[in-house]
Amino acid sequence: MSRKLEHEDILNLFREHPGTFVSGEEISQKLGVSRTAVWKKIRLLRDLGYTIDAVTSRGYRLAASPDALMIEELRSGLDTRVVGCELVFFDETDSTNTRARELGDQGHPAGTVVIADRQTAGKGRLGRKWVSPPGVNLYTSVLLRPPILPFDGPQLTFISAVAVARAIRDVSGLSPSVKWPNDILLSGKKVAGLLNEMNAETEGVRYIILGIGVNLNMDVAQFPEDLRYPATSVALEKGEAVSRLAFARTLYRHLDRLYLTYLDQGFAPIVSAWEELCDLVGRQVEVDCQSRILRGTVEGLDTDGALLVRTDNGTREKIMAGDVKPL
Repeated sequence: MSRKLEHEDILNLFREHPGTFVSGEEISQKLGVSRTAVWKKIRLLRDLGYTIDAVTSRGYRLAASPDALMIEELRSGLDTRVVGCELVFFDETDSTNTRARELGDQGHPAGTVVIADRQTAGKGRLGRKWVSPPGVNLYTSVLLRPPILPFDGPQLTFISAVAVARAIRDVSGLSPSVKWPNDILLSGKKVAGLLNEMNAETEGVRYIILGIGVNLNMDVAQFPEDLRYPATSVALEKGEAVSRLAFARTLYRHLDRLYLTYLDQGFAPIVSAWEELCDLVGRQVEVDCQSRILRGTVEGLDTDGALLVRTDNGTREKIMAGDVKPL
């Protein structure tokens, strides 16, 4: 009875007996540890926020799990083939993308996921700051190693967008939309942002980091006053908090399925899924390309992820970068 007892050992045993008591003796025998080790681990799990009932002569029962992004909870029931093969959690870090890049350089496998409860230097597109308070949102980065050319790297941004929108829909019942190139909206306000980063050579991609930040349970007071665009959270739109744990699991499942579809069928099914979520397709928009402003009708995505806009004079423009707003 000398092996080390992990949190997940006991949690998995509880999950095999949902809602029922398991005696300390049974836990001890099944896990090959002493009853004292079991008692100490139960106490540590309670300190982490698990509600564990204890009744003399009956044993222990898991009554409730905390809504914390702990590895043990995320791994339970994840049911993915690639995404989440390795899970790395930080209570606090500067940026999950930074940590994921380090892991990518160290050779960690495709599907490695980095999560932080709080970021001190979270960032969005064009170097904009992403406000990242603890305990309320999901800040995560996923390391992938797709067998594609660097030219196709931007396509994976749209996998992230579709996955986030679908996860919000599944967990909250709300109807998010996507905004080119990397925003997810609820009621016209930004609820999530994406920042993908690529490490590539001429002949291929070494890895791509899918950086994802989703405002789940932020309240109005937690948003900075100098936001460039209106922002919201899932909880503000739904009127009640949502489970961060359930959302994270759901997101990783959607990412996994969409990524496998992409590897098998290419970009076309991702384009179709994204365009279904984009309420600007077929609508008049204004695009600020910094050097110029153009107006026209959104026609959809090109194969490289560029936005296709038919201008008022009939020409078709490929927008590679710019801010889009409806007219």
